[in-house]
Amino acid sequence: MTLAGRNLTIGYSDRVVGRGLDVALKQGEVLALLGPNGGGKTTLLKTLLGILKPLAGEAQIDGRSLEAFSIRDRARRVAYVPQVHNPTFAFTVETVVLMGRTAHGGLFSRPSARDREVADRALDEFGIAHLKERPYTMISGGERQLVLLARALAQEPQFIVLDEPTASLDFGNQGKVMREIRALAASGHGVLFTTHDPNHALRTADRAYLLRDGACLAEGEVKRVLTSEQLQELYRAPIERLVDATTGASAFLPG
Repeated sequence: MTLAGRNLTIGYSDRVVGRGLDVALKQGEVLALLGPNGGGKTTLLKTLLGILKPLAGEAQIDGRSLEAFSIRDRARRVAYVPQVHNPTFAFTVETVVLMGRTAHGGLFSRPSARDREVADRALDEFGIAHLKERPYTMISGGERQLVLLARALAQEPQFIVLDEPTASLDFGNQGKVMREIRALAASGHGVLFTTHDPNHALRTADRAYLLRDGACLAEGEVKRVLTSEQLQELYRAPIERLVDATTGASAFLPG
């Protein structure tokens, strides 16, 4: 199964943000979307999620137009994880994760035994079962991001889309979230995430998609696409690549 955009023109009623965009995500792989602020990343995500209608072209799930699916059917196939945010209501962690089950029942119906089983499994998957009775407002930013991932997993989707999943997280929690993204792909999910850090893409993604000024500069296997030259063109800034002589591992730094 594939989540894809075909020859997309994206934007809003008063302006075009990008044209001629082709992007595809298969189950079991991780795709990193990189680009500078204002380059069209969030608009592309919203179009693939069906939040925005394409101005031209088509967003698809397994070759079928996204518009052919009801909102509930889309939610059963594609889950969205926003950036960490400051919550307003002190729902328990368990309740937040159970919200992911609304795609499989009524919005106001009581959670079934099956719903609770799926939610408990998602909490266990991310190692946060011990937080289930804690108020969502009283846990750390890194823990909140794991809760949002667990909520997405509870939807039982084929695809998970994350908007800058490590934004505002400390160094340790960034690594934890990236490892969990890799684990989601290993369990058969297709994962698309946006990032400003090419090192996260290099270490976590299978493929990279470079977007600037609404145009795709490069797309493909991550080690082929993420080069100093490509990143310098993407960000229009000097980029230095460091390579460990012993392990061959590499990392990018601003020049």
